[in-house]
Amino acid sequence: MGAGPLVFEIYPGKQRRLLGAGLAATLALLSACAGRPTGVLLPIAETGMLPGTSRVEMLVATTRKSASDRGVLFSGERGDAVTYTDLAVSIPPDTTRQPGTVQWPKSLPGNPATDFVALRAEPVERSKVSAWTGRTVRRGAKRHVLVFIHGFNNKFEDAVFRFAQIVHDSGAEVAPVLFTWPSRGSVLAYGYDRESTNFSRNELETLLRDLAKDPNVGEITVLAHSMGNWLTLESLRQMAIRDRRVAPKIRNVILAAPDVDIDLARSAFRDMGPNRPRLTLMVSGDDQALAVSRLVWGDSVRLGAIDPTAEPYRTELERQNIGVLNLSTVKGDDPLNHGKFASGDVVALLGKRLADGQPISDGQIGIGDRLVSTAAGAASTVATGAALAVAAPVAIIDPQTRETYGEHLSNVGSGLRDTVGSTVDLAGAPVRAMTGNR
Repeated sequence: MGAGPLVFEIYPGKQRRLLGAGLAATLALLSACAGRPTGVLLPIAETGMLPGTSRVEMLVATTRKSASDRGVLFSGERGDAVTYTDLAVSIPPDTTRQPGTVQWPKSLPGNPATDFVALRAEPVERSKVSAWTGRTVRRGAKRHVLVFIHGFNNKFEDAVFRFAQIVHDSGAEVAPVLFTWPSRGSVLAYGYDRESTNFSRNELETLLRDLAKDPNVGEITVLAHSMGNWLTLESLRQMAIRDRRVAPKIRNVILAAPDVDIDLARSAFRDMGPNRPRLTLMVSGDDQALAVSRLVWGDSVRLGAIDPTAEPYRTELERQNIGVLNLSTVKGDDPLNHGKFASGDVVALLGKRLADGQPISDGQIGIGDRLVSTAAGAASTVATGAALAVAAPVAIIDPQTRETYGEHLSNVGSGLRDTVGSTVDLAGAPVRAMTGNR
């Protein structure tokens, strides 16, 4: 593929930006979360680990205020300093859970056979962080750390369990570091949350600089979601201004559904300089949370809701060599379609790309090809056919996927060819997929 961005599009879909639909979805989301117990992070005995369960060790850095409840750990209020915690999470056996989802306890204590549960939560001094990376970073050439910054409307436990899910489902051999800022976990606290990102930008910059200086760390990938992208861009921009560059160990920055004004994003990209990290943008035209945010900000275009194939965005992305994954009609698990970045297929895809040492946006291995390969290993013929149908529109745009798409079809047999339909003309002309999904 040439110097331009890789655009990943799954079924061309309609863009829905109606405020009423967004509010209705918000109410549905609130009702779905109403029964969750409080205090789910109170650690159970580590002897409670069961066969088949998985364990995710993470370092958590937060600007939140400590909570009096040991099962809550940190509130949504702003703390006086950064606090570090060594935290371990148990994840139920893969045979009992759907990738991309978090299984919340229905009552306390949680059951490790069916629920995400905390196994350990111990404070760590900043001076001891290097000792944590020394124990946790996988030995090898990359010595890879993944830093996650969550978005709007996230309580502390939301961020912890979601990051544990992402790390586990990605299969990436990384040392996970969560940076969580003071969010009140309420849809009515948008302004407070937004200001909390500004409150936390110096501390995130410090964390990233400390990790970049750590001899145990070889490479850093930053994954930000929603409003957390504003915090991420501001911190990287500050680092570039102070140090005249972003630390070279920060290789990849993945901006998932960024709730960031497009003009502010342009400014941050420019201030990071020509030697900035590789940038990958995840967008979705049916993201209801970003549609509401656009209205809140006076019709300000949000970076995560742009159409990357339309001008002026296509030319800008190509000029700045920013990769794009367009998830516009990937089915999301949340009513707002705002959390698609954490779906099982997407995080598995990212995990493989990072593990292979491949830039997420380069064309040496087609993104759609990866989706097909993931599903083709499953026993279910239906799942394989669905993955082929999903990958078909990718082949229209990604030449590397187009080259191997026909081979995948021939390998899985004529029955699946009939299911997928005559979706892609290998000369490059798109034909409507006959899947019933629009």
